[in-house]
Order: sequence, then C-alpha cells, then structure tokens
Amino acid sequence: METAIPPICVVDDDAGVREAIENLLRAEGFEVELFASAQRFVARAGMAPLSCVILDVELPGLSGLDLQRELTVAGLDIPIIFLTGHGSIPMSVRAMKAGAIEFLTKPFEADDLLGAIQQAVSGTHSEELEITNDSPDIVGESRALKSVLARIQMVAPTDSTVLVLGETGTGKEVIAKEIHRRSRRADKPLIRVNCASIPKELYESEFFGHVKGAFTGAFKDRIGRFEAANGGTLFLDEIGEIPPDLQSKLLRALQEKQYERIGEDRTRKVDVRIVAATNRDLKAEVAAGRFREDLYYRLNVFPLEVAPLRERPDDIPLLAKHFMTLVAKEMNCPRSRLTPAGIAALQNYHWPGNIRELRNVIERAVILAQGGALEFDLPVSVSTPLPAGEANSNGADPEFLTEPELQRRERENLRIVLEKADWKIKGPGGAAELLGLKPTTLLSRMKKMGLQRGAGPANPP
Repeated sequence: METAIPPICVVDDDAGVREAIENLLRAEGFEVELFASAQRFVARAGMAPLSCVILDVELPGLSGLDLQRELTVAGLDIPIIFLTGHGSIPMSVRAMKAGAIEFLTKPFEADDLLGAIQQAVSGTHSEELEITNDSPDIVGESRALKSVLARIQMVAPTDSTVLVLGETGTGKEVIAKEIHRRSRRADKPLIRVNCASIPKELYESEFFGHVKGAFTGAFKDRIGRFEAANGGTLFLDEIGEIPPDLQSKLLRALQEKQYERIGEDRTRKVDVRIVAATNRDLKAEVAAGRFREDLYYRLNVFPLEVAPLRERPDDIPLLAKHFMTLVAKEMNCPRSRLTPAGIAALQNYHWPGNIRELRNVIERAVILAQGGALEFDLPVSVSTPLPAGEANSNGADPEFLTEPELQRRERENLRIVLEKADWKIKGPGGAAELLGLKPTTLLSRMKKMGLQRGAGPANPP
C-alpha cells in the first residue's frame, strides 16, 4: 500500500509569499497548508504528520527562531526551511545549528526551495515509509535497492523532475518506467528520448517537431517528443549528450512549459513531467563548460542514484532466476537449473556491464544448457578483491603453497563435496553440479587422486 507524503506547512505573514509558494508546491504535486502566524501553526503542529515547515524568520508575536525552539522543546522533530528578507550570517548559523534544513533569503530561487524540500521529505520519511515493490521488472531485496524503491515511492506521486544517476546497464530506464507507473500520470504516455542516438542537426525537430517545408526533407508536419508526451512523462535518457547549443532551448521548455515547432511562429504549451538519466558526472561536465549550470540545477531537483550490480551481490541470485525464467519463455528453451556453484561464480564476478551484462550471460547459458545446469564462462575480474586470508595488509610477501599441499587441499575439497552429495556424481544435487564441473571432468579428477567411496582423507598417492 502506497504511503502519501504528509503536507508541507508554510508560515509567513506575507500573503503574496504564501500564495507564490503554494502555487509552486501544488504544481509539483505536494499538499500545502498555509499559516499567517506562528501562533496559528502551533495549534496545528502536533495534530498530524508533516513533511516540513517553510518558516519566515520575522513574524509578528512569535518569531520563526522562537517557534523552532518551541517545537524542539515539545519534542516535535519537524524539518524546517527558513525564509527571510533580513538574512544575516549569525542568524543563519544559529538556525542551522538548531537543526534547520536550509536558510534561504528572499527572493529565493524555486529550485533551491524545491531541493531543500526534497531533502526534508527523503530524510524524515524514508524510514517510516512502507516500501512496496509490485513491479515485474525491479527484482531484488538488497538494502541498496530498497533505498531506491523508497525514494521512488516518495517522489513518484509528485510532479518533481527526477535525475536518475548510475553506470551503464544499471536499469535507469526501468526506474523511469516505475516512477511513471506510480505517478498520477500513469494513464498518459511515457515517451523515451535517447539523447545519445539523435543526429545533432535533428535534435530540435526531435524535441519540438517541425512544420511542412521548414527545411529540406520536411515533407509534412511532425510533432515532437514534448508534444507526444503531453500530460504524461518525458524520459530524457543520456541527457549529458545534448549539444550545448540546444541546452538553452531545452531549459526554456522546462522552465516555461512552452515551445515552438521549427518553421512555426505559434507558441505551444505543454504539460510534461521530466525524468532524466545519465551515466556522466554532470557536475564535472558543468565545470568543463560542456553542460549548462542552470540546466543542471533545473534537472537535479530530485537526484536518484542507482547502485552498480557489484554493490548488490544479494540481488544476483534473484536476478539470475528471474532472467533464467524470462529467457526460457522468450527463446522457447527448456527451463534450466541454477546451481550453488553457478550462483557463486556470478556473485564473484565484477559485472562492469551491470544488469544488462548479467541478462546476456544468463541468456547465453540457457541456450547452451538445453534444460541442464547453467554453466558460466566468466572472465576473471581484475578488481575482484582477494578472498579473506589471501591479502596481506602489512605489505609483506604473500603466503604460497607447494604443489603437494595444493594437491592435498584439492583432494580434501573433492572428498567433502562427494560426501555432501552422498557420492552422487551427476544430476541435480550431484557433486559435479555443486562444484560447477562436468561429470566427466570430476570422474577424471577422482581417478587421478584415487578418490572412491570409503576411502579416508589420506594424502594422494
């Protein structure tokens, strides 16, 4: 069951400020309550949960700083964002030390206020939110994935712009689809634009459309992706690839919610929710002059970072089983089996291609297995850490084993696995499956090492 975000309270004696903030927040999908004085807010504060309070410092009667102290004394842990037309460094320091989320000076930037609100919402309600995952495409139970789901659950009901960050192949498009599915726009279009695949000269037409005769090859009117997504969600994948000369036009469309088709004077209005994604470090792109700073802040209202697969080892068995079933159905292949050795091999791999690479590996293994146990031929990951005990933290030369010692350990390991499998060599639960070996390979090693049922743990001949 989805948990709604509690309302945001605005406490300011200026009716114009209250109205401006209310319009901004309601446009982003938040519930808002307005108060002209701190005394009126005090009567409401403990009645029901709040996301945060946007609080003027200079108020008649009870000041904002005094109200902050009263809430603390009363044990009400409510995030506070201060607004003031008389900002000073000592005042802001006192407010922040007392636990304020942000201290903004009027007139404030809308993006700064929205960013502070999202910080307050994610910080206060992520733990109490009942996390639900009914998506057929998001698979896993790791802490990293649950954190992403909690943030999706908080931001999806709003209209806030979301910037999904993560390496290639981590499933950023799946996250965008889930945000749209949980939003109030779910019955409207979700339009995806891969910004990396559009020729530079076609960007403007792709985004905003054109009219017949606008340029060579424009044989008929064409709507752009903004118009196609009207009322719904526009997913801008690989947003960091947009050429600098188009970034200003994109920024205008995002800020003013209007655009013109190429070759047309008419200005069109559009209502879209933006979800953008990138594997680039946009802050570094801004510093290098390749990405507009104002566009970055417009997109970075609610950042959502997706962890790479190597940081989610607990999710690998669940993802592998999910893809195994999916691939067998799609490819019309016999359903195969995942073995403990196979799962261990997958979890020990570094996965530079993340979830996309895992799916490809599973698909290849399912085709080759033909209904048997899945076997994985994975390259050695140079960045995979050494097992415990093999790394020497003092920098001394590592321990080594002699050839007889290696043979003794391998023989003992085979004997332990054979006993665990009750000396069953092949088939489900057999020693070959547990070790991730072919039965013929296991039989050959057993013969070489003189292993047979009833033999003790003696040294090999």
